[in-house]
Amino acid sequence: MILINGLHDDKLAISDRGLQYGDGLFETIPYRFGKLEFLEAHIARLIDGCRRLNIKFSQAEALRNELNQVSQSLGDNDGIIKIIITRGSGGRGYLANQGVEPTRIISTHPSPIYPAQHSQTGVKIRLCTHTLSENSTLAGIKHLNRLDQIIARNEWVDTDIAEGLMLDQANCVIEGTMSNVFMVKSGKIVTPLLDKSGVAGIMRGQIILLANKLNISITETKIHLDDFVAADEIFISNSVIGIWPVTEIENKTYLIGPITQKIQHALQQVTK
Repeated sequence: MILINGLHDDKLAISDRGLQYGDGLFETIPYRFGKLEFLEAHIARLIDGCRRLNIKFSQAEALRNELNQVSQSLGDNDGIIKIIITRGSGGRGYLANQGVEPTRIISTHPSPIYPAQHSQTGVKIRLCTHTLSENSTLAGIKHLNRLDQIIARNEWVDTDIAEGLMLDQANCVIEGTMSNVFMVKSGKIVTPLLDKSGVAGIMRGQIILLANKLNISITETKIHLDDFVAADEIFISNSVIGIWPVTEIENKTYLIGPITQKIQHALQQVTK
């Protein structure tokens, strides 16, 4: 199912700035057991992203109504709902028409099929060669410009490798191509500071909240690659996969430790 500005359609104007310039944002929301997971957090991030990009988005009520419509169409079938907000159609040139109306796109997709054991027995990840661009204005938000992730993800086709680890230009760990990353050292969780690059994931936010509730120390800071690789435990997360423990990076192996397991268990108890 695809809705564009509330209408059943699959055609976008060639002048739409999302197509022309990647001028917009998106959210990917799992629909499971008849419910959109962490919906309020996704909408809040979307609205904040529009504010930071100065997209005049005042259509939250219409968006919610359309999400209800799409959810009803899925019924008891699990899936993924993707929301895209672009600045709208504004013709050629970087300067946007101030009167342009944002474009809302909602589409449904089958849930991706990942091996069930990833969350129990862990995954192997690799180090990407391509490094992330740095821009403090765009850091944290889920904007449409995903070329860094696309280039990095196309570095490998080995299905034994579940994810690629991405660095910034100072050789600090930032994120995976599709996930946020966490390391555990001496019983404390550390996750990269996303002040110049990376996406502040919804699941990342939930994990930070859970750690605080469980009185597990969690810090957001710069993490050099050498320090990250020397971790006791490593795990990755996003809204779709939840949490996957990491058991191998570039031939270095890790155990699935007690902190990772504790966060996984706590997440299972959260009302999504």
